[in-house]
Amino acid sequence: MGVLEFQQVSKSYQGRPAVVDFSLGVERGERLAILGHSGCGKTTVLRLLAGFVAPDAGTIILHGERVSAEGKILKDPEERNLGMVFQDLALWPHLTVSSNLEFGLRARGVPRREREERVRRMLQLVQMEDRARARPAELSGGEQQRVALARALVLEPLALLMDEPLSSLNLELNLRLRREIVRLQEELGFTLLYVTHSREEAFEIGTRVLVMEQGRIERLGSAAEIRAGIEELRN
Repeated sequence: MGVLEFQQVSKSYQGRPAVVDFSLGVERGERLAILGHSGCGKTTVLRLLAGFVAPDAGTIILHGERVSAEGKILKDPEERNLGMVFQDLALWPHLTVSSNLEFGLRARGVPRREREERVRRMLQLVQMEDRARARPAELSGGEQQRVALARALVLEPLALLMDEPLSSLNLELNLRLRREIVRLQEELGFTLLYVTHSREEAFEIGTRVLVMEQGRIERLGSAAEIRAGIEELRN
C-alpha cells in the first residue's frame, strides 16, 4: 500500500524553480534514497512532504489524505506523523537523552508508564541505554546521531525523513551508522526517505534510488539499476 505520493508538484523560491513537475509514490516499508548535488531540490522535497512549505502546484498525499495542494498546507506539520532527522540534529541541550525521547511522547499525552517503556525499548534498539541520563554535550557525534534517530522513531511515525544526517561524520563512523540505519529499518519496518549527495550512502541505504537534477527526477530505480546506469555513463 502506498504511504505517500507527490502528484505533479512544483515549488519555486523567488522565481527560481526548486522542484519541477515532481511525481512520486512511495510504498509502506520502503527505503528510498534521494540522491543529487547541492541545490538540486532534494531537501525541498522533504520540506514539502513535512509541511514546512506549500507547493505552488500539485498535490501531496499521505496515507490516502491530501495534506498539501495548489499553494495551501491542508494539514499542519505536527499532524502529519512524520519523523525527521536533519543535519543539525536539534537535540535539546538541557535535557537528558531519555528526556529528549520522552518530550514528544509527553506532548502527545502518552501515559507515563507507556512513555518509559517506549523510551527504554528505543534506547535499547539504538544501543544507548547506558547513556540515558547523559546530556547531548556529553555524547560523541555518533551517539548524538543515535539519539536523534531514536527520538524520531519513538513516536512511531508514518515515515522517517533524513536529510544528510551523516555528512559531518568521519568515514568510519559514517559507514557504521549507515549499517545501523538499515538494521533499524529492517527490524522496525518504517518507511524511510533518505536525502544524500553521497552515491555510496544512497546505494547502501536505499532499496530504491531517485536521482534529482535541477528540481526534476532524472533517474528512478533499484539501487543496483541506478549504480549500473552511472557506471555505464562513466565508461
